[in-house]
Amino acid sequence: MGAGTVGTVQTTPMHSSVNWALLGLIIERPSYAYELARRFERTYDGAIALSSVSHVYTALATLRERGLVEEATDTRASQRSRRRYQATAHGLEEHAQWLIGQVAEERRRQRVLVLQLGALAHTPERAMQVLDAFERECLAEAAATPPGGQESISAGTTGLAARLLGEEARLRVAAKLRWSEYARAQLRTFGERQQPLAGE
Repeated sequence: MGAGTVGTVQTTPMHSSVNWALLGLIIERPSYAYELARRFERTYDGAIALSSVSHVYTALATLRERGLVEEATDTRASQRSRRRYQATAHGLEEHAQWLIGQVAEERRRQRVLVLQLGALAHTPERAMQVLDAFERECLAEAAATPPGGQESISAGTTGLAARLLGEEARLRVAAKLRWSEYARAQLRTFGERQQPLAGE
């Protein structure tokens, strides 16, 4: 778990969302493999899926090879199924950097979406259809995300995550709907300005 391991992490980025999700769960609370599988299903239901419980063991092997997790000192002599895993200092650092990278990736995806919508400026009816679908998806997302209500206050980090997720979804959907309204107005204005040019 020396410098060679860290070098591998730096030269070969880990792209698996399952691996990163499991690392996040281990950072939240050191756990056994089977317990991790159960926590994974509860936490990431509908967002990320495990192919099987054995997927957890494969992911843990990868995380260990990269020096991101290690066996807890009190379980080194235990059987494989009862080994408890905890994050290393390197794992905490890499996880933080990955989270920061996700913000940039989300921004990149949004930029691509907006630029592609701009490509439809000369066919405003098609652009409006895209915005209609965009708004429907936003509203469906809002309806599917339970609000982080006061009932979750005593539920530890799970309750905290629910409240954060609910508020993030509420704010994000509201911002997207406001942007969609702005985009509609801009597309209409652009189309009106182009009409005299088309008749010349």
